[in-house]
Amino acid sequence: MHEAAISAALAEIGDTSPIRERAVIGGGSISQAVRLQTARGAYLLKIGGRGLPGFFAAEARGLQLLAGTGAVRVPAVLAVHDVETTAADQLPTTQAPAVSRQSSVVKTGFILLEWLDAPPHASRTHAGELLGTALAAMHRTTAPTYGLDHDNYIGATPQLNAPHTSWLAFFRDQRLRAQAARAQHNGLLPATRAARIERLLTRLGEWLDDAQVQPSLLHGDLWGGNFIVGPGGAPAVIDPAAYYGDREADLAMTRLFGGFPPGFYAAYQAAWPLPPGWQERVELYNLYHLLNHLNLFGEGYSAEVDAILQRYAG
Repeated sequence: MHEAAISAALAEIGDTSPIRERAVIGGGSISQAVRLQTARGAYLLKIGGRGLPGFFAAEARGLQLLAGTGAVRVPAVLAVHDVETTAADQLPTTQAPAVSRQSSVVKTGFILLEWLDAPPHASRTHAGELLGTALAAMHRTTAPTYGLDHDNYIGATPQLNAPHTSWLAFFRDQRLRAQAARAQHNGLLPATRAARIERLLTRLGEWLDDAQVQPSLLHGDLWGGNFIVGPGGAPAVIDPAAYYGDREADLAMTRLFGGFPPGFYAAYQAAWPLPPGWQERVELYNLYHLLNHLNLFGEGYSAEVDAILQRYAG
């Protein structure tokens, strides 16, 4: 479907040799990952987008934000051919947290990225230690406000980033309340769960203190699958959902599904220690991602969501 566009993208970067090998290396519900091999080298092609308008452009902007810090390695963005946008299926704005309308026609796009090859027998343990130091350095990149100047996606869910001067207000409204509204729309918010969320939202100031949180540049979706070992055994990260927020939110997600060695946390702490009480906020920050998984995948995540809500809201 995109043969001409992919060939044109390769030609734009000076590679006019034919594609001689394609290997599907992974994929999920949004896109398929393909390794392209030409006479000049290898590339990563992610194709799909599931009809989500602006999906690959948002990914590209996130990668470029992280690359601009010079702290962490990300694959270079070589080309973006995005899902077309119509008036009926624009990326929802920060004023519209409800579920976006999608066209009945499935559209696809692609993003072409640098291929990052790990050396044989590369150590994920060592790379994790290096990533801890690098992530702390990236988190020192700041902005005047929390959020971002554009919305993006967290998985297949639109992520709302309207800038706020209050971290508490941002996390309450753009993160937890937005996911709760989506869950309500999806029929995933029974009365007890809804009441606990409302109680939590009113009590959020018991755990979040604006005075202690600087707006750090975050990866935003830092689970183990988005940490890879790249050239020279150095760490790299992929698939960001970037915005400016509390750095603890990135660290919290690394603990949600595992995949990071103990040396990662030790290296981060050595480079920039977390403030007292961070342990009490881990599950609070991960509630955002668990609510998102509830919305994307259904009641399989309800027990974890309800346990966190009971802990914080009673």
